[in-house]
Amino acid sequence: MRYTLGCDLSYEVKGPTVFIFNIEVAKLARHHDLVERLIISPDHEHRIYTVPDIRNRYFSIDAQPGPLNVRYEADVTLDVFRTNPDSIHETPLNALPLDIMPFLLPSRFVPSDRLAAFALREFGDRPAGHNGVTAICNWIYDNIDYQRGSSNEQTTGTESLIKRAGVCRDFSHIGIAFCRALNIPARFVSCYAYGLEPRDFHAVFEAYLDGRWWLFDATRQANLDGLVRIGVGRDAAEIAFASPFGQVEFGEVKITIEHADGSPELPGRTTDAISTEEPAPNAGAA
Repeated sequence: MRYTLGCDLSYEVKGPTVFIFNIEVAKLARHHDLVERLIISPDHEHRIYTVPDIRNRYFSIDAQPGPLNVRYEADVTLDVFRTNPDSIHETPLNALPLDIMPFLLPSRFVPSDRLAAFALREFGDRPAGHNGVTAICNWIYDNIDYQRGSSNEQTTGTESLIKRAGVCRDFSHIGIAFCRALNIPARFVSCYAYGLEPRDFHAVFEAYLDGRWWLFDATRQANLDGLVRIGVGRDAAEIAFASPFGQVEFGEVKITIEHADGSPELPGRTTDAISTEEPAPNAGAA
């Protein structure tokens, strides 16, 4: 499936500010024929960095006071791997690659250690493997209200669970926390999401099962086979789409993702297990 996507970000910079952006499509093996363009106005030189293995792409600019606009446009063919979720099992702790360890431990917005007793009580009898993580997503969908404005960039997964409300970021943090509490490695994913309305950056999560990272979306707002990945991290702190270090007023944010001309429509929500990576015997994204 080929997509045309991008974002348009506007700011009013009040003083010298360093911005770090993470808005570009990750260069994965299953993101084919990527054609992209980055437009910064006024023009600024920018520094770039791609994280080895996981392929997150960051760029930084030094902005002076005044208006700033950053526009990113891309065309990409997304090749997903799909299979029957019944065939996907959990990996025993003693068989996990050691570089998976960061995705088993608590992190800033995912205090999984504090939710261990709750997770064991709620999900101790869950099915194993992929179906078990789906059961976690079902619980979140049934028990947490999707409510815009109910959280902010400082809200942790525990706070969202107590409030029983949140947005995609919070749904993902809760899902990751439950998985880690149950010894399933899990990580946060930012993406462009086909089918999401209104259009926005979207957050889902991946769980590491049977030597591969598998996508899950507890909000059920977008097609799993229509998610074009931007970045992955332990939680949202590591892959914010924009991190300004200075005094800034945020302006309009526009997100687009459409089927490219001639690309067929998705058949609808799938019950298949979906991955956008090659098999990963470690934390990487070959």
